[in-house]
Amino acid sequence: MTFTVVGIGGSLRSNSQSERAMRIALAGAADAGAKVVEVAGPDLVLPFYDPSVPGRPDNARRLVEALRAADGVVLVSPGYHGTVSGLIKNALDYVEDLREDERPYLDGRAVGCVAAAQGWQASVTTLTALRSIVHALRGWPTPLGAALNSREVDFDSEGGCSVPAVADQLRTIGRQVAEFAVSKAG
Repeated sequence: MTFTVVGIGGSLRSNSQSERAMRIALAGAADAGAKVVEVAGPDLVLPFYDPSVPGRPDNARRLVEALRAADGVVLVSPGYHGTVSGLIKNALDYVEDLREDERPYLDGRAVGCVAAAQGWQASVTTLTALRSIVHALRGWPTPLGAALNSREVDFDSEGGCSVPAVADQLRTIGRQVAEFAVSKAG
């Protein structure tokens, strides 16, 4: 059985800490047999979502099509002022383009949520915001989410993590998304 997990995350900085965390979570999904698709960095630079504008730029169409085909999703946001970044929020606003689909929004899909911020308060409130957004989009947040304090964990450019338990947690989130996708299909 083939199934796809889409990762959405990062910041305007290519290869940011949150983007690196997303890759570890997606590695967990891949280890569980998922085909993974990354939407990060420059792919997330989209015009403000406007439902009255019918045309979409290429990167917005790619995002929507990737989510349409997704069996599961991993969301990773940096914490900006206690909530998700505008970049991630705007990308998630494009999920509205799935409202008329047979599977509207993120209906029936597991969504792993990860927040990374400079401090515990911002990372926890950002994780809470991501989980609330997922509920509003009819998705199923995985049992495990991750609030990462960027002052205490670092991700290197080779895919490593300075705290092995955090890397395990991220891989578990990806695996949970993949396992839910398989159980839902079965």
